[in-house]
Amino acid sequence: MRKYVTDRVLSSFFVLISVLVINFIIINLAPGNPATIMGSETGLISQDYIQYLTQKWGLDRPVYERLAVYLWNVFHGDLGISYRYVEPVSQLILERIPLTLAITVPSIVLGFLVGTLLATLACRKPGGGLDVGLTTLAMGSYSAPIFWVAILLINVFSVRLKLLPPTGIVSPQLIGSNGFDYYLDMAKHAILPIVTLTLGTFPPYYRLTKSVILEQLSEDYVVTLKAIGLPGFRVLYKHVLRNALLPGITLFGIQMGFAFAGAALVENVFAWPGIGRLMLDAIMARDYNLLMGIFLFVTVAVVVANIVVDLVYGYLDPRIRRG
Repeated sequence: MRKYVTDRVLSSFFVLISVLVINFIIINLAPGNPATIMGSETGLISQDYIQYLTQKWGLDRPVYERLAVYLWNVFHGDLGISYRYVEPVSQLILERIPLTLAITVPSIVLGFLVGTLLATLACRKPGGGLDVGLTTLAMGSYSAPIFWVAILLINVFSVRLKLLPPTGIVSPQLIGSNGFDYYLDMAKHAILPIVTLTLGTFPPYYRLTKSVILEQLSEDYVVTLKAIGLPGFRVLYKHVLRNALLPGITLFGIQMGFAFAGAALVENVFAWPGIGRLMLDAIMARDYNLLMGIFLFVTVAVVVANIVVDLVYGYLDPRIRRG
């Protein structure tokens, strides 16, 4: 088990380094000068001011030199200063992490639960009306643009039915308070973003769990259990579903990356001030330091999630760690 853990940590470390280098090169070779954009926003677009910012931020140096400095600073815990906010990148990210996790983590968990439940219901009678209906729902939910789903939910539940708040994290009259009503109102504001992300995360769990259940139903042990008189629903829920849950665990790490990618659009539609919205602002402002810091955070989150998933899967299935 120790060798299994060591191999996973080492491979994840090399993945992290590779992503750092690739992200830096792609971002710094992209067209557009942050100094020019910042100068246009402040109204100071003279060439002297732009040249001053370019030299101050080190953008006049070769890419390989900037990469070496960036990697050295990252390994010493320094992610740099944001060009736009003039604050440490690490501080900006830490301020937004709780808000993003508040909608991404519940959506991933709910996606797993909803996808597994619907897949189990569909497999009770493969090819039946319920199976076809649930499969159509899953495929439609997966193919629909997530920002369109967000706008649709706002139109239905906020504009027409007036059941949930449309945007923001808290109502204006509760800004500055810190009581039960404040957190209850924040929870109400988080419902639509969580539902939107859940509609995008449950279809992969549905497809995977359904395919595994259908495969398990043809195994010899299932035929034997049915032959000795066990009811079909008991075989499905007690024996088949237990084996079908294991592959779904591997999706948690992958879905973490998709959840953060979807959060960028969802947070922008719902005016939710999390990491995703901060990333879009950094892209528009060509804020290299902030953008690379966000990518680093997302990469670390996905890598850590995959390590945890590998360890859990290796614990549940000893064949994996022995192999």
